[in-house]
Amino acid sequence: MDRGERPGVTTEMTEKMKALERENRELKQANEILRKGETIFRHWSEELPVVAPLVRAPLATVERIFCSGGARPPVQDMIAFIEENRDIGGEPICKHLPIAPSTFYDHMARRANPDLLSDRARRDKALRPEIERVWVQNDKVYGVRKVWHQLGRAGVDVARCTVARLMKEMGIQGIIRGKPHKKVPCPLDTVNRQFRVPAPNMLWVSDFTYVATWKGFVYVAFVIDAYARRIVGWRVSKSPHAGFVLDALEQAVHERRPTKGMGLVHHSDRGSQYLSIKYTERLAEAGIEPSVGSVGDSYDNALAETINGLFKAEVKVLTKEPGTENGVVGAPPSHSTWTSTRAQVLAENVRINVTRHCPPAAP
Repeated sequence: MDRGERPGVTTEMTEKMKALERENRELKQANEILRKGETIFRHWSEELPVVAPLVRAPLATVERIFCSGGARPPVQDMIAFIEENRDIGGEPICKHLPIAPSTFYDHMARRANPDLLSDRARRDKALRPEIERVWVQNDKVYGVRKVWHQLGRAGVDVARCTVARLMKEMGIQGIIRGKPHKKVPCPLDTVNRQFRVPAPNMLWVSDFTYVATWKGFVYVAFVIDAYARRIVGWRVSKSPHAGFVLDALEQAVHERRPTKGMGLVHHSDRGSQYLSIKYTERLAEAGIEPSVGSVGDSYDNALAETINGLFKAEVKVLTKEPGTENGVVGAPPSHSTWTSTRAQVLAENVRINVTRHCPPAAP
């Protein structure tokens, strides 16, 4: 058949068909993992991005589907997910999850043989019943401090932080005076680290930083249009209060005049200033969709962090001699891009002469 002497499928075509069938099986298996994982991990992360259709999601982005922003789910949750879907296979699931197969097999080995557990794990296993016993015997009203003291009186030598950690893992806490704290829903991360947009007024990113001067620290807030890295709003303040970042937003809204329905997204970190009631209400009033990154992950707001870094590294800050008084209040430049050769940013008793350079626009 390979030499064309008789009809049939050649060896090369047979190998190609087998490769395509194998790839098709792998894709179906990966999509099944993604489908089940989306359901399993949605309760863990409120920032799970929407992938539509799911079957077209690239395998390289599977980690972003399971948890937005690059932070991975807890190892115990992933191990439980693998155990529930052993029919698919442990290693194929580990291939598409941010967990190594050795981690899963080590966990299974420790479960089968408790002698393989670490000293901390064995200690935690012995402390959990003691903590629950003290908590139940005292009508479930003791918190971390009182449980810790009671364990000490009972002769159990344990650190307070260990009691706090185990009580949190066990889901128990002391009685709370007044109304219990309610977790306020936070906006989702709709940007997902994709800072390139095809047109202006599609994505704004916001952040603020601090600058050292002779009079102390001052804070500078920026609102940046992601299309051309243009600063459309900015403000300087001696304190990082919520009104100071709101003023920067007001300047950006006044300059760009966004309207409802244009699809403008405002992205920031989880700072209290950007999650304040006044700030979120102003975004809704201007028809801007809020987007917030994850906690403790600067990459979720990398563009704004880059602008802050450029401002602090490239901009020369010149102040007057120490000890002199300067109460002059100057007007900010007509536009807040880094294209002017020099601009004066003045706060109360602080004068800052800023040399500006324009960062490259997105290709």
